[in-house]
Amino acid sequence: TLINMYAECGDTRSAHAMFGRVPDGDCVVSYNAMITAAVRSSRPGEALVLFREMQAKGLKPTPVTLTSVLSACALLGALELGRWIHEYVRKAGLDSLVKVNTALIDMYGKCGSLEDAIGVFQGMESIDRQAWSVMIVAYANHSYGREAISLFEEMRKQGIKPDAVTFLGLLYACSHSGMVSEGLQYFDSMREYGIVPGIKHYGCVTDLLARSGQLEKAYKFIDELPIKPTAILWRTLLSACGSHGAVDLGKRVFERILELDDTHGGDYVIYSNLCANTGEWEEMNRVRKLMNEKGVVKVPGCSSIEIDNRVHEFFAGDARHPHARRMVDQVIEQLKLVGYVPNTSQVFHVEMGEEEKATSLRYHSEKLAISFGLLNTSPGTTLRVVKNLRVCPDCHSMAKLVSMLFNRQIILRDLNRFHHFEDGVCSCGDYW
Repeated sequence: TLINMYAECGDTRSAHAMFGRVPDGDCVVSYNAMITAAVRSSRPGEALVLFREMQAKGLKPTPVTLTSVLSACALLGALELGRWIHEYVRKAGLDSLVKVNTALIDMYGKCGSLEDAIGVFQGMESIDRQAWSVMIVAYANHSYGREAISLFEEMRKQGIKPDAVTFLGLLYACSHSGMVSEGLQYFDSMREYGIVPGIKHYGCVTDLLARSGQLEKAYKFIDELPIKPTAILWRTLLSACGSHGAVDLGKRVFERILELDDTHGGDYVIYSNLCANTGEWEEMNRVRKLMNEKGVVKVPGCSSIEIDNRVHEFFAGDARHPHARRMVDQVIEQLKLVGYVPNTSQVFHVEMGEEEKATSLRYHSEKLAISFGLLNTSPGTTLRVVKNLRVCPDCHSMAKLVSMLFNRQIILRDLNRFHHFEDGVCSCGDYW
């Protein structure tokens, strides 16, 4: 209980200290508390280390252990370990537990295996509201908007009352599938169920409007909210301004963000790139100077790929994996033969020539991860990559061509959604 208390308060040091003082160091309950604490603190790697430690001591996992470890797998995109746990669940006769099955659906959905998530869902004897909601969210993350809506309507027919999480998945599905009118209708219907929209629901509506090019309408929507907007809401709109080249509105939005949070490097990068893309060089230089003065740094791109139950991590420009860099070089040369041209439109360094810009794009983290996967898996193996930021246009184009030229399915999870690349086409329809 004390471990849980410290974890809930964010005091991980005290939680660890208390764990070390447990008289019976082989207590499953204590391990469960520590694993759950690690997952809630977004430290999935630590959760898996603790789980393996449990196994080494011969401790038998409980349903609580398994749901927490599955959440860790979901955060890391560790599909193979998740599948191993699923097999353990079957052998242990725990596959009738709704909570465990719901965690499996969530894990498979977030690890890019939507077919496995559907399989678990369809095999459940009893389905509660949380399981319905998690399945809707899984469809949404993979851009299956129509399927998410169909499942929601089936849920209502079954007499299951949706909650805030259900509507969040529904709105997310509409946003990423370009279904604006449907999304707005579902948003308006929330109050029929007595659900007061939260900041995440408002974020989905902002994204829904902004992605479809209704930027001024999105600005007005945020400005007139009944609650104080967060920097994240304005950030969503700023990103859309960048995609649509709306520099004047982008400046207004950028100033609103700085009033709330001036420490987020991504905001400066998006706005300065927008300025450069529209020829506002003086404004671009002002923003970059402001960024330097405040000591704000851009979050480096990081991608991971799981091969043989090991998660391999890559950063942009990573020199720790020379084999992967050489493979990138070989892949790029082959892609050029089928029409690949580096998309340098998002590289805004005035002092760089086109060749230098292309070189700066070459070793992006997702390119390294994909090339590492090509190098270390047998032909035809699906490559599953997780990235901490939004995939850039050049890497998106590269992944489409790789899927066609090397006959591979590539499933890439970026900050916003899943991209399924197959035969030169992406499931997002280039709408991301």
